[in-house]
Amino acid sequence: MEVNIPKSVFNPAFYPYLRDNSHRYLLFYGGAGSGKSVFAVQRFLYRLLALPLCNVLVVRAVAATNRDSTFALFRQVIRRWGLEDLFACKESDMRIVCVNGNSVIFKGLDDTEKLKSVTFPKGELTDIWIEEASEVQEEEFNQLDVRLRGRGSHKQMVLTFNPVSVLHWLKRRFFDQPDPRAAAMRSTYKDNQFLDPDYKATLEGYKDRDPYYYSVYCLGEWGVLGQTIFDARNLSQRLAELTGPVKQGEFVFSTWFDPEANQVLIDNGSIRWVDSREGCVKIYREAEEHGSYVIGADTAGEGSDFNVGQVLDYATGEQVCTLRGRMDEDLFAKQLYCLGMYYHKALVSIEANFSSYPIRELERLGYPRQYVRQTEDSFTHKLRQSYGFRTSSVTRPLVIAGLVEVARDHVQWLNDEDTLREMLTFVRNEKGRPEAQAGAHDDCVMALAIGYFTRARTAPLEGEEGLSPFVSVGKPGRPVFQAKGGSW
Repeated sequence: MEVNIPKSVFNPAFYPYLRDNSHRYLLFYGGAGSGKSVFAVQRFLYRLLALPLCNVLVVRAVAATNRDSTFALFRQVIRRWGLEDLFACKESDMRIVCVNGNSVIFKGLDDTEKLKSVTFPKGELTDIWIEEASEVQEEEFNQLDVRLRGRGSHKQMVLTFNPVSVLHWLKRRFFDQPDPRAAAMRSTYKDNQFLDPDYKATLEGYKDRDPYYYSVYCLGEWGVLGQTIFDARNLSQRLAELTGPVKQGEFVFSTWFDPEANQVLIDNGSIRWVDSREGCVKIYREAEEHGSYVIGADTAGEGSDFNVGQVLDYATGEQVCTLRGRMDEDLFAKQLYCLGMYYHKALVSIEANFSSYPIRELERLGYPRQYVRQTEDSFTHKLRQSYGFRTSSVTRPLVIAGLVEVARDHVQWLNDEDTLREMLTFVRNEKGRPEAQAGAHDDCVMALAIGYFTRARTAPLEGEEGLSPFVSVGKPGRPVFQAKGGSW
């Protein structure tokens, strides 16, 4: 059927996708009032008229919600375009039939048995539209996906949704690891040239009144569910300002055998940097000639996949570098060793709860500056010194409170995207305990919190010229720092 619909009825931002047949998945996502659902309907009407075979299944999580949303929107656009003579809208069973035999059926995922029995008078199912796809479970999406099978015609799924959570399966499946068969477009109310001016002014009003709500619900940024511990507005705004690292890569080095110690050590003179897009180290600020630095580190534990080191400028508090990767503990310790040397023998403070191996490996390699904590011997009641930071019911609230203050008052110090996104998913559980959301990580959060805690409770001492002014330490027992307000 010949179709002559003027280009002016479409929002220009969406128009390039009108005739897209090359992608199996089209994802239109973004903020409120962007016009993504209207364009989806416009596009399906065009295809129903233009293609010899086009049968559309429109799906929402609950069937009843289709009547006042997707079905009503189809009828609205049909009337607006004056196509009543070409489409029959059957309200009793919510079915739309084109004069050429192509049709649209509306169903819900709350009755999967009825979905199995869906048939079309002319040919097979070719297109699926999932409206409010963020309300659909991945298993339900998979069931719909396998329904689009067969040869001889196009097969395509359109998903329209507002980003809900950075942990949502849609983000993981289509954005974190992009599918080459998928095309995604983010839109906002600014892309909608037909938007009512009064509604636009309402959305604009949130820009100053509630910046976080504005960024998530008006600009369509990925949001977060639950009560975040850290200032979500500040974090979201900072995310939008980031420019990325100045370089990314990893350290390589040579080793030598020390006959006196009878062990293999890193040759400090051989340490060099290698650029790599896949590298585990991201540098945001290079080490300054006379700068002093602190590294907070968290090892991968149960329910956690990453070893993380966070480098902070002692003087300014700025996050200048991150080490983050899935790697064995010995490799993590060696990268941490090189990173510490790169930042002028930075003071390294490693969380010691899950594993003390990286701490012992740094000691074996002869790293000169590790954080030393003081604890009371339960038998002799004498103070003893140990390397590393111990997270406990006493210290955990303290380190998190310190990071809450940084996010609130000094968010400009933070430069790493992975860290900021982790902070957005660090929430209070049903018992009020701060922790990562189910499925999220807290490695970056805890490493950063330990780093700031260590920085706040240590003070520079007179040191070597050109090096970090922390006193070098060979073994526990010699002071690595001057504690402020007591021992930790």
